[in-house]
Amino acid sequence: MAKRTAYKPQKKLTFIDIVKGNFLNRDEIKNHYQFFLLLFVLMMIMIYSNHLVNQKIETVNQLKEETEEYKSRNAYAQSRLIKVKMESELGKEMLQDSLMTLENHPHKLLIKLDSTDGGSK
Repeated sequence: MAKRTAYKPQKKLTFIDIVKGNFLNRDEIKNHYQFFLLLFVLMMIMIYSNHLVNQKIETVNQLKEETEEYKSRNAYAQSRLIKVKMESELGKEMLQDSLMTLENHPHKLLIKLDSTDGGSK
């Protein structure tokens, strides 16, 4: 006579069983452990790739900030260069016109006018 395997009805899976990890002892899991292992590996790969993407985004944002800083430094340096060039060109033109820079600054004259207009009032 062939042996008959008795079907054992399993109890329902509850939330506490999932939290405790008792669902891993069930017969269905034992039969399909390779599939669950594959799912676990794929989830770990997905988490790691997301972590790498976040790192790249942070470096890109940092490089953007540095780029903006260098652009502002470049604009400031160019404006100073233009001023220096203008001053040197102005100095050359003054020498051609035989104008010299002042060694002593001019004095400011203040003139007070008295009411000498006849006082018509």
